[in-house]
Amino acid sequence: MNLALHDIVLTYPDGDRRLTALDRVSLEVGAGEFVAVVGPSGSGKSSLLAVAATLQTPDSGRVLIAGQDATAMDGRQRTALRRDRIGIVFQQSNLIASLTAVEQLQAVAHLRGGRPRAVAARAEELLASVGLTDGKQHRRPHQLSGGERQRVNIARALFAEPSVLLVDEPTSALDHERGEQIVSLLSGITREHGTATVMVTHDKAQLGAADRVLEMVDGRLAQPAAA
Repeated sequence: MNLALHDIVLTYPDGDRRLTALDRVSLEVGAGEFVAVVGPSGSGKSSLLAVAATLQTPDSGRVLIAGQDATAMDGRQRTALRRDRIGIVFQQSNLIASLTAVEQLQAVAHLRGGRPRAVAARAEELLASVGLTDGKQHRRPHQLSGGERQRVNIARALFAEPSVLLVDEPTSALDHERGEQIVSLLSGITREHGTATVMVTHDKAQLGAADRVLEMVDGRLAQPAAA
């Protein structure tokens, strides 16, 4: 199992009490499986991603990434695990304005000490796999559409060949057609790369490509009620 959350409890201080963000949440996602999580603002979706990404340590429970128990690691070990095993696609692309699409990926690889020629070839390959060809891979962010910038964001998250891909509201800034294309792309990438993919979204119109749809309500994860 690429991603497993077992009985996760996460609370935050709220005045003189604590607010429960995740209430005994469990989730398992296998290689090549695409899971969508829906729910209203404040339901716990962002907290779920933060814990799965090892960016937030839960009060109790276990987080396993590719069989490794992240909750038993120190901060340095979790950072290494996140770098090597987890790809994160943030809601905002956070691309560097002065760099082309290829250079965005090369910058990530440079931090990992990759060889320049191999890195350049890998960057081109990944950008082509997300549909950025015909010179678009050599454009800067302001020369790309919102959907194209999100494709760069996805390719960047895939550079380290992660076991787990976590995606935060990827269609929030896109129209319906471009949003549908991005979700379909994520579905295909999940199968091609064998990632365990979790996408949180408020957009219930973009769920057809998911293998499973779960709903966050008051910090609890469940199957959504039938329409």
